[in-house]
Amino acid sequence: MPALRILQLVGSAQDDFYCNLSRLYAQDCLAAMGRSQYDFQIAYITPDRQWRFPTSLNLEDIAVAKPMSLFEAIQFITAQNIDLVLPQMFCIPGMTHYRALFDLLKIPYIGNTPDIMAIAAHKAKTKAIVEAAGVQVPRGELLRQGDIPTIPPPAIIKPANSDNSLGVVLVKDITEYDAALKEAFEYADEVIVETFIELGREVRCGIIVKDGELVGLPLEEYLLDPYEKPIRSHADKLKKTDDGNLGFAAKDNMKSWIVDPNDPITQKVQQVAKECHQALGCRHYSLFDFRIDPKGQPWFLEAGLYCSFAPKSVISSMAKASGIPLNELFMTAIHETLGSKALQN
Repeated sequence: MPALRILQLVGSAQDDFYCNLSRLYAQDCLAAMGRSQYDFQIAYITPDRQWRFPTSLNLEDIAVAKPMSLFEAIQFITAQNIDLVLPQMFCIPGMTHYRALFDLLKIPYIGNTPDIMAIAAHKAKTKAIVEAAGVQVPRGELLRQGDIPTIPPPAIIKPANSDNSLGVVLVKDITEYDAALKEAFEYADEVIVETFIELGREVRCGIIVKDGELVGLPLEEYLLDPYEKPIRSHADKLKKTDDGNLGFAAKDNMKSWIVDPNDPITQKVQQVAKECHQALGCRHYSLFDFRIDPKGQPWFLEAGLYCSFAPKSVISSMAKASGIPLNELFMTAIHETLGSKALQN
């Protein structure tokens, strides 16, 4: 049988940061998967909204690939007999408009639908939905320019729709509000102010769908300290390499680790994560951040509904810890996406 032809959707229509972030994860995925089992093609979108179809994600190969308009790209894609799309764009247009394009083209893709991605990208909307389903969330309020917060410190200030902890500030005194709000508004038009949950632990929980059933993956826990480091920062997640490119951070056992599955918190958080997955209408997989207070109560922080199927992406790491290798994780997602068609290849 011919190998599945999979189009990796990479880059960003928004800015260079997200373009480089996407390329970082997609390169890691390609290197791990190889090209033997699947016929991988690449679509690379840049902030000028041009499309390229390079032979690899090396900058040299991208540079020599012909830039195309959306119309030209659609003509090219529809002639390629693509079986499946793997979205690896992390900007909001990439998670919404570009996924919707493949709905229009009737080409299936792994991951959540554009409407769900749009909701998850807005932290206040996500919190409202999971709270309505009975999940505990920190008390919060949504502010626009000129609004005055009413939640007393300590409080967390964060942009409503940015990732990787950009613009997130812990305010300990009311005099710190103005500077924190100014920083957060640099990243978004709306800002969330929410009650600071005292640190017990901070974890992420991944959910995958297998044969239609929700499967909770081992938790990932982050190294924090109630006095020295009470919250995670942007520097904990990404870093600049010596050559100026983006690199992974927080991927060693000193800053983050997989929680022992026998830890009592695991089952408790997995159950809440499944409730979040169902409340939001997720498919294939999902990923959620939780703050565990000193009494052991999980508090929902935010959703990150993407998986690049790179070895260093969180869901891949969690799956590996539970005995699911990357290729098996990817095949499970393919089966959930294509159903019986996947079995024919």
